Amino acid sequence: MNDAPDPQDEKPGIDNDAADSAQVITPALIAQIVGAVGDKDLHAVRRTIEELHPADAADLLEQLPSDAFKGAIELLDHYLPGETVTELADDVRADALDILSDSGIAAMTEKLDSDDASFILNDLDEDRRAEILAKVSASDRAAIETSLSFDEESAGRLMQRDFVAAPVFWTVGQTIDHLRSVDEDDLPDTFFDIYAVDPGFRLQGTVSLSMILRSSRETTLKQIMKEAAVSIRPEMDQEEVAYVFQQYNLASAPVVDEAGRLTGMITVDDMVDVIQEENREDLLALSGVSEAGVNQSVLSAVKARLPWLAATLIAAFLASTVVALFEATIDQIVALAILMPVVAGLCGNAGSQSLAVAVRAIAERDLEGPLVARAVRREIFTALANGVIIAVLSGIVTWLWFSDAWLGVVIGGALVSTFVWAGLVGILAPLILKRMGVDPAVASGVFVLTSIDLMGFFVFLGLATVVLL
Repeated sequence: MNDAPDPQDEKPGIDNDAADSAQVITPALIAQIVGAVGDKDLHAVRRTIEELHPADAADLLEQLPSDAFKGAIELLDHYLPGETVTELADDVRADALDILSDSGIAAMTEKLDSDDASFILNDLDEDRRAEILAKVSASDRAAIETSLSFDEESAGRLMQRDFVAAPVFWTVGQTIDHLRSVDEDDLPDTFFDIYAVDPGFRLQGTVSLSMILRSSRETTLKQIMKEAAVSIRPEMDQEEVAYVFQQYNLASAPVVDEAGRLTGMITVDDMVDVIQEENREDLLALSGVSEAGVNQSVLSAVKARLPWLAATLIAAFLASTVVALFEATIDQIVALAILMPVVAGLCGNAGSQSLAVAVRAIAERDLEGPLVARAVRREIFTALANGVIIAVLSGIVTWLWFSDAWLGVVIGGALVSTFVWAGLVGILAPLILKRMGVDPAVASGVFVLTSIDLMGFFVFLGLATVVLL
């Protein structure tokens, strides 16, 4: 830890009027922080950061100009709350860790739960991580190293090693007395259940804190415990863990090893972050982009988006190749060139709708077993109904515009058949990709839209060739 005197006793802080609203980071507050950083006023900066909620403090730091951000991190160092660092955006957190001293990070990790500490240290290279872990206590180091040994998006990374367990034969009174007697640092910051274990530390059941409060001191944990709704294994994927929390409305869940021994717990606050992260990843993946924070560089944004644009370029040339097959038809009927964007736009939108519904349903486990056939039938009939309605409207508009009833029939027929294809491929493509072990959200978009364009142009121009020439 830093041996420097506590600056809170030395200087006045930033005006509380600017910092009282923890939910709104005002320009005035940003300006005052920038000024305090410029004056090297550690007390003012530290007090403001500590008075804000960690999420709001992170927002404040993210909105500082780059020089002020660097200065604030250097100034705070040992005094920067670890909870605030965990709330920073990925790229900003990486910058902050580069600025912080090894001893500052070590002091921070010792105050965090093991899951949050491993979350921060995971951003560092192995050599620096080893140097920092050498500065923390043996117990904290063991917990963090155990967490880091699991895959990055697994339950082992999410679980915290601090939890409350008691022998199954203990009474409520013994349990309460024990909780009151242990050091506060030996208890998790937040917990909802007490886990009843046997002498081999194997999980026997869970007792909610509300049940503890309602029961007499003489009642044993065995009498009031419930079987755990689910036991999570450390190697379980975080998306599967999130589904379990949603499915069973859990506030916390025990993590057990292959022998059934209790090794940790996962709480709902971590699951909220995972659910939001997974949803955000799916949404961005469907658009072919990665997350772009406000501090992301132009170069990194280009690297993230260019591969998808290149794939779209290839898809566009494939569609153009199909159009080129009917060059003679288009030369004779110029109206076809005018109407092609109508077919591509309408059918592409229909496919995107079906794809979005399918990807979301897959993520929520709503497309399994007999539900698959039902969902496929629904999408086909929905696409057929929408296709007929849109085809009739488009056919009438085309007839009135070009004074050619057969041209209206052609575009109507093309829309109906391509709408059905769009609905079918929109739901089958992500299902097939999932069966192949590929993330549907990442790989479906370009494939689905390309196939719809190819089908739409081929059917529209093919019908025009057969019917109009």
